[in-house]
Amino acid sequence: MGLVAQGYNVIVAERGDKALERFDAHSPALVILDVMMPGDLDGLDVCREIRTRGDVPIIILSARSGESQKVAALDLGADDYLTKPFGMDEMLARVRAALRRAPAGKAQEMTVFVAGDLNVDYLRRVVTKGGEEVKLTKIEYEILGYLTRNVDRVITHRQLLSAVWGPEYSEDTQLLRVHVGHLRQKIEDLPARPKLIVTEPAVGYRFRLS
Repeated sequence: MGLVAQGYNVIVAERGDKALERFDAHSPALVILDVMMPGDLDGLDVCREIRTRGDVPIIILSARSGESQKVAALDLGADDYLTKPFGMDEMLARVRAALRRAPAGKAQEMTVFVAGDLNVDYLRRVVTKGGEEVKLTKIEYEILGYLTRNVDRVITHRQLLSAVWGPEYSEDTQLLRVHVGHLRQKIEDLPARPKLIVTEPAVGYRFRLS
């Protein structure tokens, strides 16, 4: 198995109920779930249950490429989604990115976030780029704050809208696009080709460090 060859300790479960048992027994640093699992619990069911138990990173695997299933998995709390077939290099890159993401408790304790020449001071609510302060609106700051506290994690439109505006705005993707566009103009070197706030087509956004 490719992950074992890279030095990862892998615990395997073929059924959803066994996956939960082994999750409780071993407290893994990362969970990779196939949507199509035999038994009464599929991968999405297991994802939902694991998310109630903690903030361990979860990657979902599926042969289904439909955007609706991706969104459903991410809204349940998955951090990432890979559609089969995929190469081992891509899998390893997603695993590394998921493991880099700080658990929620630690993320909430962060006072400063740094990505290249971009600096977000959460205590002072000040953003600088290249040493110069970037003037953000309240909404732009809230979007950036949420994305940077979930760095390298795919955030769906619904998650971001609910977090920044409230659940009553969870379907207003056009509102979100406009504000993300304004934010990119202020923090990206090339706003038309963003490298920090990247779009996950029809799903949402990811603040990418690599």
